[in-house]
Amino acid sequence: MHLSTGPSIAFWMLASVAVTSAVAVITLRDMFRAALFLVVTFLSIAGLYVTLNADFIAAVQVLIYAGAISVLLIFAVLLTRDMQQGNPSNRLTKPAVFLGGVLLSTLIVVITNTKWRLSHEAPITNTTGALADTLFTDKFVLPLEIAAVLLLAAMIGAVVIAKGREN
Repeated sequence: MHLSTGPSIAFWMLASVAVTSAVAVITLRDMFRAALFLVVTFLSIAGLYVTLNADFIAAVQVLIYAGAISVLLIFAVLLTRDMQQGNPSNRLTKPAVFLGGVLLSTLIVVITNTKWRLSHEAPITNTTGALADTLFTDKFVLPLEIAAVLLLAAMIGAVVIAKGREN
């Protein structure tokens, strides 16, 4: 199998950034910084999708996870009281580490023992254009605009609530 070096290097760089930032999310005690590293993880995963020619999934990853979910988490962290104390310690840390190790070893065994079939065909053309044409036709424009206005109202409401807590 012949891989070009550029996409291969980009894949491994993005994969290392994703793993490093995911470990930072788990290990950081400051919840705000952990949420910011979660954004980095989401964006690097979107980059991995781009290197795998999954353009629509990459766009959804950026819009929904890196955009909406991350903003929601950051607002939740900022609206929570006693944010400076950090994450509380938990008595379930050792069982969680044990179960994570069991899951990791199971995944390694499954990945190494599976006979992966590789396709030598070029990927199908990009689907993002066809999906965008369908989404922005007369049938879906109004629901899309209503959803945008509702999300904007929710964000303004969260800012008003946050400002009210400061006073």
